[in-house]
Amino acid sequence: MPQVTEISHPLVQSHLSRLRDTSTAPAEFRLLIKRLATILTLEATRDLATREIEVTTPLSRMTGRALATTTGLVPILRAGLGMVESALELLPDSEVWHLGLYRDEATAQPVEYYCKLPDTKPVDVALILDPMLATGGSAISALQALQAWGVPSLKLLSVIASSAGIKAVQTQFPSAELYVCAIDPELNSRKFIVPGLGDAGDRTFNTLR
Repeated sequence: MPQVTEISHPLVQSHLSRLRDTSTAPAEFRLLIKRLATILTLEATRDLATREIEVTTPLSRMTGRALATTTGLVPILRAGLGMVESALELLPDSEVWHLGLYRDEATAQPVEYYCKLPDTKPVDVALILDPMLATGGSAISALQALQAWGVPSLKLLSVIASSAGIKAVQTQFPSAELYVCAIDPELNSRKFIVPGLGDAGDRTFNTLR
């Protein structure tokens, strides 16, 4: 699939199996999300532009590299919050902007309840953070908001994506880049990813009932 990177690293496969397991407790679930978010962020930032800088080591001067790209982290509330810390550790100078979207269980459509992007100059690259890409509705809403802000490079980072969700995003945003740890084949009647891992927000914040 063009513009889609599925990371098939052995560590990803191992962490993902534990993440999917229904017996995995919330504390371990959060840790696994952080680990996978780190790997996704590393892969998604592989092509960031850099510039030369002069560095003084204890032994000599040398020419090093520094990022020449402004980045924004955009977690989709609430499940995306579990991915922010890892991404921010790798990109500590990033701006962080939150988008609040929830899924209407009757229609499976996203409902926006919070969006406060600034009127100032947009970042060069935005990383949208959402563990699950199911129908693609929330991702498309986020991409629309960031496109309207004027962000030139849009990247979506998800732990698990459905084939249908990827297709929906690519249809409306063919230039957006997607980075995922696994692509699952289908959605059930409730529009949950199968085999998936259930509700990432509930499992992250221990609100299963």
